[in-house]
Amino acid sequence: MIRQAKAQRMLTHEQIWGALDRLAARAGLSPSGLAKRAGLDPTTFNKSKRVTSDGRERWPSTESIAKALTAAGSSIDIFVQLIGDGVRDGRSVPLLGFAQAASSGHFDEQGLPSGKGWSEVALPSAEDDHSFALEISGDALAPYRDGDVLLVSPGTPIRKGDRVVVKTRAGEMLVKALKRRTAKLLELQSLDGAQDERTLAVADVAWIARIVWASQ
Repeated sequence: MIRQAKAQRMLTHEQIWGALDRLAARAGLSPSGLAKRAGLDPTTFNKSKRVTSDGRERWPSTESIAKALTAAGSSIDIFVQLIGDGVRDGRSVPLLGFAQAASSGHFDEQGLPSGKGWSEVALPSAEDDHSFALEISGDALAPYRDGDVLLVSPGTPIRKGDRVVVKTRAGEMLVKALKRRTAKLLELQSLDGAQDERTLAVADVAWIARIVWASQ
């Protein structure tokens, strides 16, 4: 009985990694975004790194956990609370790299996540059942930075001035602000003012969805 009780108190591989995922979500980041902010290799906390090629469980080091806590502005006490069930104020949404999103096979005709290549991230403000997240890579989408995560809500109404993600039928992905929308045209503004305005024919737009949250 004593041995059984001790076993039940041992930390599991799933609990530790789950706590790191929730720590990233509390900071408004994906696991790779948290690793990057902590000064680690961006793939340190990726799910693909949690099990070796021969099936052995790989555990995060105490050093990487300590750096992640510092990057997230949290303490070891918070991390302990996140182990196990931890917080329940967030829910997982599909996550995809922004650069990948431009390729075919990741969205259906309504602009909802589809196909392979998606992972998951827990975001506390996800309310739309069809919400998904896109992780920025590089600095071409200023003011968003490398590692930022955008929460995109296809079901949220879009108004003038809202930040949106637009995918064209040609496969181009745009992050803009909506200037004007008519039955035939979509007028878009750049977010940083450094680029010219963009006008698209509605017939050339595959889908448009509002950005409701970002981890800036």
